[in-house]
Amino acid sequence: MSATITLKQLTDQLQALEAEAAAAIGAAADPAELEQLRVDLLGKKGRLSGVLGAMGRLPGEERPQVGQRANVLKEQVQSLLGERLHQLQSSALADRIARETLDVTAPCRYVPPGHRHPLQATVEEILDIFAGLGYRVSEGPEVESDHYNFTALNIPPHHPARDMQDTFYLAPGADGGERLLRTHTSPVQIRHLEANPPPVRIVAPGRVYRRDAVDATHSPVFHQVEVLALDEGLDFSHLRGTVTTFLQRFFGDLPVRFRASYFPFTEPSAEVDVRWRGRWLEVMGCGMVDPAVLEGLGIDPERWSGFAAGLGVERFCMVRHGIDDIRRLYTSDLRFLEQF
Repeated sequence: MSATITLKQLTDQLQALEAEAAAAIGAAADPAELEQLRVDLLGKKGRLSGVLGAMGRLPGEERPQVGQRANVLKEQVQSLLGERLHQLQSSALADRIARETLDVTAPCRYVPPGHRHPLQATVEEILDIFAGLGYRVSEGPEVESDHYNFTALNIPPHHPARDMQDTFYLAPGADGGERLLRTHTSPVQIRHLEANPPPVRIVAPGRVYRRDAVDATHSPVFHQVEVLALDEGLDFSHLRGTVTTFLQRFFGDLPVRFRASYFPFTEPSAEVDVRWRGRWLEVMGCGMVDPAVLEGLGIDPERWSGFAAGLGVERFCMVRHGIDDIRRLYTSDLRFLEQF
């Protein structure tokens, strides 16, 4: 026969279990230990189940008191387990955050490898070809005077050619002279000839500016490369041979044609086309240096003669790569630039 048990004994056991559970749960070090405590206290074979099993030996009228007390204890234990689990998880998260702190203001240590912008790559290829032909690079300022940008190039005030190269004007310089953003790199040629007597063979790359409306083929800021050769005995055949050699090295062995044209600083002048993908495409202008330009520089046109040629870098780049809109070259869109 099973031993008798009293209501007081079961009540004391439940009180003792409550105190032990609170202490054990408070001392639990991790979620796994909490789970084991839950099984030991509230599981089918746990301590609370053992107390409830003994309740069957009590008189019928006393059993509800023990059952009610056991339910309260069960809810308290579950609440303590939940609170302690939340504390452990919060503490673990705080520790992880402290260990893995990331200073978002620190500079990036990784710099992804880059490559040449298609415009820069085109300029470098053009310069490399002319360097192989014996030319050297010469550069000049982007902010120019009216003299270097127009007058010294045989474009005096009120000349109709100025309408073709409307630009951006700046406040007058210290000498009171008119200042502007250069419309071509031809001023580099004038500055070079002032400082270097002939013979001369230079190629002048750089950024230029014109008041053009922005569209698929025009931009107020673009790039040019101009060529100047000045020596004794140079004639149009030298110009034709130089330009043809350059174009065929850049585009491949394609037909090249010269068409008569007009530029204020060359005479005679020509536009140059290449046969590209089944049609003639205008790519650059050229001509023999006008004797008036040489005379303005104090160079004897009877002894010295030369030729000049100029091209738009954007046009060469767009033709080479099949780009349909010049604006793509200036938007810094990586989806576009990563193709090159």
